[in-house]
Amino acid sequence: MLLHHVQVSMPRGEEPAARRFYAEAVGLVEVDKPSALALRGGCWFRSVGGEQGGERVTAEIHLGVEDPFVPARKAHPALVVESLAALEAMAARIEGVGCEVSWTERDTFDGFVRFHADDPFGNRLEVMTRL
Repeated sequence: MLLHHVQVSMPRGEEPAARRFYAEAVGLVEVDKPSALALRGGCWFRSVGGEQGGERVTAEIHLGVEDPFVPARKAHPALVVESLAALEAMAARIEGVGCEVSWTERDTFDGFVRFHADDPFGNRLEVMTRL
């Protein structure tokens, strides 16, 4: 079994803020929504890695419009990056787009170093790397 994607909610009309956070700061690539779903608003992002010239999707986060919007303060996607340097660089990019990063639980998950951040809508995101 594989996990295809995680969906989080966003307010209507806030796609530019979602792109700034998930594409610019987190480093995911925006992908087109299927035409049947595009009219609903929101946007989709994925992490892709190349293997011998091919594309391998390693994570996908869908942001869907929800009215009324309520952020996910506890439930969250967790992304794994390849190194401590990559973890720290992402934290800096997230702060650079004006979002808060918390290292208070940095060493509380055995075998990992991590931080939590809130996207522009208050949804929680965890980013971690193996020790």
